[in-house]
Amino acid sequence: MNNDNNSRSSRGSSSGRSQGGYSRSGGGDSRFGGGNSRSGGRDDRGYRGSNEDREFNNERRNQRGHERSASRSRGEGHRTASAPSARRRSADLPRTIAFEILQQVAESDSYANLVLPPALSRARLTGRDAGFATELTYGTLRMQGRYDAILAHCTDRPVKQIDVPVLNLARLGAHQLLGMRVPSHAAVSETVALAREHVGAGPAQFLNAILRRVSERPLDEWLALLEAEGKNEVEALSAMHSHPTWITRALRESLVANGRPVEEITALLAADNAAPSVTLVARPGLSDQAELVVDTEGYPGDLTPTAVVLESTDPATIDDVRTGRAGVQDEGSQLVTLAFLNAPVEGTDERWLDMCAGPGGKAALIGAVAAQKGARLVANEIQPHRAGLVEKSLKAIPQSAIERIQVWDGREIGDLEPDAYDRVMLDAPCSGLGALRRRPESRWRRSVSDVSVLTGLQKELLQSALKAVRVGGVVAYVTCSPHLAETRFIVDAVLGGLDEGTVERLDAREIVQEITGPYAEFADRTDLQLWPHVHGTDAMHLTLLRRLK
Repeated sequence: MNNDNNSRSSRGSSSGRSQGGYSRSGGGDSRFGGGNSRSGGRDDRGYRGSNEDREFNNERRNQRGHERSASRSRGEGHRTASAPSARRRSADLPRTIAFEILQQVAESDSYANLVLPPALSRARLTGRDAGFATELTYGTLRMQGRYDAILAHCTDRPVKQIDVPVLNLARLGAHQLLGMRVPSHAAVSETVALAREHVGAGPAQFLNAILRRVSERPLDEWLALLEAEGKNEVEALSAMHSHPTWITRALRESLVANGRPVEEITALLAADNAAPSVTLVARPGLSDQAELVVDTEGYPGDLTPTAVVLESTDPATIDDVRTGRAGVQDEGSQLVTLAFLNAPVEGTDERWLDMCAGPGGKAALIGAVAAQKGARLVANEIQPHRAGLVEKSLKAIPQSAIERIQVWDGREIGDLEPDAYDRVMLDAPCSGLGALRRRPESRWRRSVSDVSVLTGLQKELLQSALKAVRVGGVVAYVTCSPHLAETRFIVDAVLGGLDEGTVERLDAREIVQEITGPYAEFADRTDLQLWPHVHGTDAMHLTLLRRLK
């Protein structure tokens, strides 16, 4: 699965940097030009204003004889000071946008990362409002499983029987109560106002009762309850960390198979729930990492000489990104691409193939290096619209380095062009379990049966790649998934069907460490598995193969 137009986690698991440009408090997303103070108070919608503003408002209230009770001064309780007929019935814009995006995701199979940014632009939301809407949307989607498990304790009605709009509102309210630093009264009243506006008074009353019950316990008590009621460790971890059980089990098995302690599953699941920072690639010969760091006020990546991690800058405002000299690309994606380009070939090294090139991030990095080395790239993509994305990604690459962009079925290239390439990059379509932190809704859309379908395609593509590469040439098998069925088992199955001595495995770890330096932590294996909680990247897999006969 391609994950080129992606971002990376904050700098390693021990970093204290904010994730995704906004805090979990729902404060301003600095990518939209805003920021928020952790020391301030909040306005009546739950946004964090200054303590001075809060004290001023309290003083005005006291002067009018409407002094807050001790409990309300502490932000406890949910009743408004006004009569029911005078209570606010319209919801604020950030919460409205978050709800609308959740509805699009649920009803139209939309992807939040594609529909939220234009929605924010249309609404002209910036600063903390944009940051609040962003965290509320992505956070609710990521933690949907946890909140559904909690909501099940707060209503007699089975969660699956709750109408989708009401359930989405309940999840939004639960995230404000348990996942953001929004006062309880604001989380409940604002979400109920949203319900009145969109689903009516009756469902709003139902929602009010549910959210009041959610607010009766802090998050740690809810998590202890979920842990206690789990039938086994995997089921408990899945509910607590909001992953489908089959995914938790698959990730746990992959950790152990790749030499990681089984206890790391908790850190891995937590990393999947952390908003990633944006990472740029400085394409060699077109952009420079050091200059890009200065221009963006970012910092260099930990693993590659091409990565720049942004702390606040919107990539759309960066000149190198607009012109294609740089791009948005996860550092793990950059690393496996550079390792593919550094793998030794025997003989000529002039014609390279990216077999599944869309949307084009890896192809652009390969093309930039091809221009430096006098090689030519053929970028292949089976879907015409994705081939168009590849063309856009390659706009800054010298034309001398691009032989063509073609729309072919990758499974047929080995027969149509046997022994034709010195290098073949196969970034195979996959489940995307390695990029769950970036696509929060994807974990709820995938199933075990999807993996079974994909593995057949992955085998056929790898067989084709090994036919298309010439003797002495190199194939990179890459997935953005650590699932053993999509990684090691695919390679073993394909190589097991070939005559002995046809293909050899190259030491991917050794080649990668020539790029990262010797201190990067990788398992003692010839293939490579990256992890978000260890390397701060997507969970990319890389196997490097050389054809011998």
